[in-house]
Amino acid sequence: MKKRLIVTVATLCGITTLTGCGLVPVKSSKDIDPPKTVVYKSDEPSKEVQAKKEQTVKRELYLIDRNGYVVPQTFQLPKSASLAKQALEYLVKDGPVTDELPNGFQAVLPPNTEVLGVQTQKDGTIIADFSSEFKQYRTEDELKVFQAVTWTLTQFDNVTRVKIRVNGKDLASMPVNKAQIGDGLTREDGINFDQGDIVDIMNSRPVTLYYVAQGEMGDTYYVPVTRRISNEEKDAYTAIVNELVKGPSDYSSLVSDFGTDTKLVSQPVFKGGKLILNFNDGIYGNIAKNMINNDVLRPLVLSLTEQKGVKSIEIQVNGKLTALDQQGKPLSQPVSRPKDVNTKKL
Repeated sequence: MKKRLIVTVATLCGITTLTGCGLVPVKSSKDIDPPKTVVYKSDEPSKEVQAKKEQTVKRELYLIDRNGYVVPQTFQLPKSASLAKQALEYLVKDGPVTDELPNGFQAVLPPNTEVLGVQTQKDGTIIADFSSEFKQYRTEDELKVFQAVTWTLTQFDNVTRVKIRVNGKDLASMPVNKAQIGDGLTREDGINFDQGDIVDIMNSRPVTLYYVAQGEMGDTYYVPVTRRISNEEKDAYTAIVNELVKGPSDYSSLVSDFGTDTKLVSQPVFKGGKLILNFNDGIYGNIAKNMINNDVLRPLVLSLTEQKGVKSIEIQVNGKLTALDQQGKPLSQPVSRPKDVNTKKL
């Protein structure tokens, strides 16, 4: 049986606390997050708070959640001369991220690991050099280590590939369980592999999907998962939608809020960075008429904008732009990928 996220009236009323994960519209788009409330003078941030904010920069750190998934969380980090090196330092257990970790999350690199240096090359490769403590992770954490390092570093512009060194020596494979690094690691190597269905590796290709996880405090966040789809699926966009509707594997702790009757009524149309999707009424699920749940809309946009060239999603229902977001705002304009997938609340 497909696992679903139970959405109650209280959840709908409280969903505005997730605006840090909100989807970002293109210039002509309307934001799917609720409108900003009036800020009275007494509620305005102090000059000290504002000055502190101006001295920080947003960065995604890939951490481990309570279920063992590698998950992006966005933090305000102090500005640094080497943002890539700093991001890696925040992946170290008992390091500077410790006091800011969300409930249930932990850093991935072994304690006392030092980042000796980071070098960026013209071909998009970045080389991360660690101290020998880097080798002291558990065997079962090896994939999590290289996924967290790879996805954290490839958030930076023009970085597509990651090589790893220890004390200045290139690694051809990871040091504990010998996972191959080869010419470097990329996002195409995957993250949080879905092993639920056995697929012919030679006749399939990976896609990244986003499913919903529930935190210790009842909050929700989005987890990237690599699943393989058959090469017989010529239309990757339709295949991704079908996989989202299918939901996560039964063995996982993730959930989906797509109704099982959700279908595309026509083939997706891609043009100029915009992907047009035309759904049946099933996209509305079990909440108010014409309204699409945030935990349907956000995974849909996150998953499809992982595809090359896709910048925004236009959502039609039976050929019309009549859908509303969960706050009741019209989805009459395309919605683009959010800058921050999950934002750590400070």
